[in-house]
Amino acid sequence: MTPLRQRMSDAMLQRGLSACTRDSYIGAIYRMARYYRRDPAEYTAAEVQAYLLHLVKDRNLAYSTMNVTACASRFLYETVLNHECEMFHIPMAKVPAVQPGLLSRNELARLFAACSSPVHRMLLQTMYATGLRVSEACALRVEDIDSAPGRMCIRVEHGKGGHSRYTILSVTLLAYLRAYVRGTTSRDWLFCNQRNAQPVSVSRAQQAYYGARSLAGITKSGGIHTLRHDFASHLLEGGVDLFTIQKLMGHAHIGTTSRYLRLISPQFRPPKSIAPLDLLAGLPKL
Repeated sequence: MTPLRQRMSDAMLQRGLSACTRDSYIGAIYRMARYYRRDPAEYTAAEVQAYLLHLVKDRNLAYSTMNVTACASRFLYETVLNHECEMFHIPMAKVPAVQPGLLSRNELARLFAACSSPVHRMLLQTMYATGLRVSEACALRVEDIDSAPGRMCIRVEHGKGGHSRYTILSVTLLAYLRAYVRGTTSRDWLFCNQRNAQPVSVSRAQQAYYGARSLAGITKSGGIHTLRHDFASHLLEGGVDLFTIQKLMGHAHIGTTSRYLRLISPQFRPPKSIAPLDLLAGLPKL
């Protein structure tokens, strides 16, 4: 590891950036260094800007991908190398807002039924019922499930931005989890590979989602993060307020949560016999 890379890595660790962010930033600077074949500390602002243009103009990468490199460059040159941002300007692209795709309740029921692995099926159901990100769900431990009467919640350790929070544990999800845990041998990780006793990886969870979606005959686009979008939209349709949903999802700003107001179906009316927070109970029985 070069001294500059070590300095950048230490600076990110000191500021509490997540491991995923650290890897993304280091990888972005490494690829830029391979492009110029020089020490990144020697680059001018014009060279960094030219590389960002190369990413979208010559390599046809998305603006969101370019922005990752721009953020990594800003951290390197402004935070690590102490360049003044006015003198060393690194632009960010305005990324067009894209409305996330949603699955219907019938499609969700088909998706879960098509997932043959009990571990993967329970993981997907948990993500939908709690609004967890895939990385947060994969990192759950058995001890994070608090089923005490009057408590009923799931502890999320080290969520996005290093923040911890609590999210809901519905009656139906608790029943599913209890039946699932009785069939597993792990007493540490909740979603565990039986072969090596390690937690299910994010990539494997994504593969399980795509595989189940294909088997269920669902043609809508979108990845495993769709389950989180469904969580927020279906809670809104059930009458849950925005502030509560914001806290459950771990959004820093309520404006991030309010975008789901444009996605809800005004025709849907949840059955009065089902609690609004118990999303799994509201799915059709196949």
